[in-house]
Amino acid sequence: MKLVECDILILPGLGNSGPGHWQLRWADRMANAAIVEQADWDEPDLDDWVATIDQAARLTTRPVVLVAHSLGVIAVAHAGARLPDNVRGAFLVSAPDIELSPEAPEQTYDFRPIPRDPLPFPSMLVASTNDPLCSVDRAVEFATCWGSDFHVAGEAGHINAASGHGPWPEGLLMFTRLLQRLK
Repeated sequence: MKLVECDILILPGLGNSGPGHWQLRWADRMANAAIVEQADWDEPDLDDWVATIDQAARLTTRPVVLVAHSLGVIAVAHAGARLPDNVRGAFLVSAPDIELSPEAPEQTYDFRPIPRDPLPFPSMLVASTNDPLCSVDRAVEFATCWGSDFHVAGEAGHINAASGHGPWPEGLLMFTRLLQRLK
């Protein structure tokens, strides 16, 4: 699939993507990308987040590719089977281990347990070797359960603006690889 043939729904995590975050940059630079706005970014409600993602996907007229970061990844895992058939893939970055990580914010506990069901569409999970919210072993476990391709981005922290990933050209290359697999 080519980038111009789909709609990109960008799914930030807790607190939304702050200034300079790669997700905001992608949304600004891709004419067919939109950030899915959640009702409450700071006190997330799982059912609300899943319903908002589902509704956004149903409102599109073209194939959809999800681009999720952090808690947005866990929301995709919860939404998985309920999403419409036009969702063709998901690029998942820095899934937080909200079950075991002592760094997981209390506001994320509503998203427990993390689903282990396979996603009904191709996906790629990108993780870091020094993400304070998720070990590589747990990220591998999530990727295996979800049927996701797995990519280690090295020592990249939580892969956000705070860890120096504003533009994140390497991420765009990985995203392009995922798109090439989609129909």
